[in-house]
Amino acid sequence: MEFSEHIKTANVEDVLLRQPLHPPTRGTLCVTGHHLLFSDRAEGDTRHVLLLLRNIDAIEKSVENLSLYPSLLCRSGHPERIATSSGTITVKCKDLSVLRFDIPGMEQCLNIARSIETLSSLDSVLETYPFFYRPADHSLQDQWGLSSTETYYTQMVELHDRWRLTELNRDYSVCPSYPTSAIVPKAVDDDMLVKVAKFRQGGRFPVLCYYHRKNGMVMVRSSQPLSGANRKRCREDELLLQAVIEGSDKGFIIDTRSSQQAQQARMTGGGFESKACYDRWKRLHRQMERGKALQESLIKLVEACGDQSPNMDRWLSKLENSKWLSHVQTALSTAGLVAECVERDGHSVLIHGSEGTDSTLLISTLAQLIIEPCCRTLEGFLALLEREWIQAGHPFQLRCAHSAYSHARLQQEAPVFVLLMDCVWQLWRQFPLALGFSEALLLRLASEAYASNYGTFICNNDQEREAQGVKTKTHCLFQALLKPSEREQYTNPLYEPTKLAIWPSIHPQSLQLWRGFFLRWTEQAHHLEEVQEEIRTMVTEWTRLMLSPDVSDLPTCSA
Repeated sequence: MEFSEHIKTANVEDVLLRQPLHPPTRGTLCVTGHHLLFSDRAEGDTRHVLLLLRNIDAIEKSVENLSLYPSLLCRSGHPERIATSSGTITVKCKDLSVLRFDIPGMEQCLNIARSIETLSSLDSVLETYPFFYRPADHSLQDQWGLSSTETYYTQMVELHDRWRLTELNRDYSVCPSYPTSAIVPKAVDDDMLVKVAKFRQGGRFPVLCYYHRKNGMVMVRSSQPLSGANRKRCREDELLLQAVIEGSDKGFIIDTRSSQQAQQARMTGGGFESKACYDRWKRLHRQMERGKALQESLIKLVEACGDQSPNMDRWLSKLENSKWLSHVQTALSTAGLVAECVERDGHSVLIHGSEGTDSTLLISTLAQLIIEPCCRTLEGFLALLEREWIQAGHPFQLRCAHSAYSHARLQQEAPVFVLLMDCVWQLWRQFPLALGFSEALLLRLASEAYASNYGTFICNNDQEREAQGVKTKTHCLFQALLKPSEREQYTNPLYEPTKLAIWPSIHPQSLQLWRGFFLRWTEQAHHLEEVQEEIRTMVTEWTRLMLSPDVSDLPTCSA
């Protein structure tokens, strides 16, 4: 089906656009297969607003009452008054912006609204914009991605004595949500891995995600064991986890569910590692919300941020009731626990919840940021996201189908990736010199996960991307962010590398609302952004002058 079949009215003149931080503007509104384009050519100055339709989360429409306007003279020579109508379309986006279009003509308004509703929610991945996006400075022949399991294993030569690279999953038959390669203990062969995969939900058997060079400890992640109500055992799974901590006295299992939730999971076929069968592992439960609860938390927070009431107590009450900052606190606390086990206490850690595709990845990523300096550079952070989220099978297509404004019934949506970006921002704010990337990068990534020109965040796992030809037919966001034209705005000019771990404070007074994201379309956030850009310019200019061979360029201080 052609996109044109969904477009009943392609363009409308004399449309009034109202959007945050800009005065009302009148111009032409156009609907294309992937974009909403508003163009204002008043007073010889052209202004364009280009909105990706995939970025639209909800659309609301209202038709004004019929009004009478004088028209041209009729045949009798007297002015004739005719009935006309207009409508307003309110477009609420996944990046939390809100645009309003006043459109003359009820029929045109309804046609535009229907076209937007249809084109913003097409089911086929191949119809999305990344498969049509062809920027002049990119080529489909460019390298896709920054890192891989194979690359990580090759770089970590210290791993090679006890760990090996397996391609057991090369056809995705063992675990549909894993990449083709994985790092596992040498003591466990592929036949054993097949049995372990059958014992873990979704086939997500324990794999290495981080090796700590300082003491040789590792982070391993998986999904829950399928022990069930009859407490089924898997000898191969027990041997694998025993091999993980070979030469160590014990390891820790960080279960991102409460003890009660884990017990309930056993009644439905899931479960947890029993002390009797995994006697050298100590299990710790750290409950983290997921799924519908997390999505509703985001909805309440966005609603609170949109409250125009001047009553501060009411606003703070809404903020607290959303529980969003509680989720941030829990995530940072759990990640800190994992990092403490590895860095301070010298123990290996297994992280899992139920499926191992959400909170598990959140915790493993944050823990690596806390203790690993290489993950704090711009390239290192993007490579970390690629390994721990893209390749590790976070289902972006399902989780980011809708954001906070959608009227659709909640299904599998959950803002886990936005929660990660918020937690990283808390680290960035508490340690402004320790991270090599800027807040602008976090804002860009949080938005791109929901709607993008690039193919990085589409589909749910590598198997789906392979089937759809994502790596050959679309461009890679991470590669684009490292191009010189983009790189400067995403680099932290205050960055000073440190080999020390960065331990975040999780006290309530240490955590703040991420204004740059949740209040980004307000005057306050806009001013903050201007100040940050001015600081960046000043630091960049000072650095340039300091490196200049002509010392006369340096500014002088008067007595």
